[in-house]
Amino acid sequence: MRRSDREITDIQEILAVMKRCDVCRLALHDVEYPYILPVNFGMQIEDGQVILYFHGAREGRKYDLIARDNRASFEMDCSHKLVLDPHKGNCTMEYESVIGHGRIEVVPEAEKEDALCLLMQHYHAEDFQYDRAAIPRTEVLRLVVEQVTGKARRKSGN
Repeated sequence: MRRSDREITDIQEILAVMKRCDVCRLALHDVEYPYILPVNFGMQIEDGQVILYFHGAREGRKYDLIARDNRASFEMDCSHKLVLDPHKGNCTMEYESVIGHGRIEVVPEAEKEDALCLLMQHYHAEDFQYDRAAIPRTEVLRLVVEQVTGKARRKSGN
């Protein structure tokens, strides 16, 4: 990381940033270019391991790509604020971001409901009584994070 003064090294702080984010961008391997898509997500920490969950329709390009190569990268960011300094004639942006990679897989049918509950919890809607009839029509993916880094530019310059 070029700007080590902005690096977030504490895993608990990285997790706190992830909890503040509302969109995760997944990057999958395609033939000529990476395939990137924004997705809603849920998160779980299991024995110190970060696991991300995503949901969507049961078919589509992402499933074909995952079947060929299940390596995936991800990025999420939040806390954006434009900072203007009219006296110096410059501007910058405050932010918090996390990037990482891991292996992604389809969640078995028996584990889908628990994974969907994690997604709802992330958006503070854990008590929402969604229609369980949608579960068989929904695919759920799990990304087991192998590596993660965080970076932030905040008011203090960190």
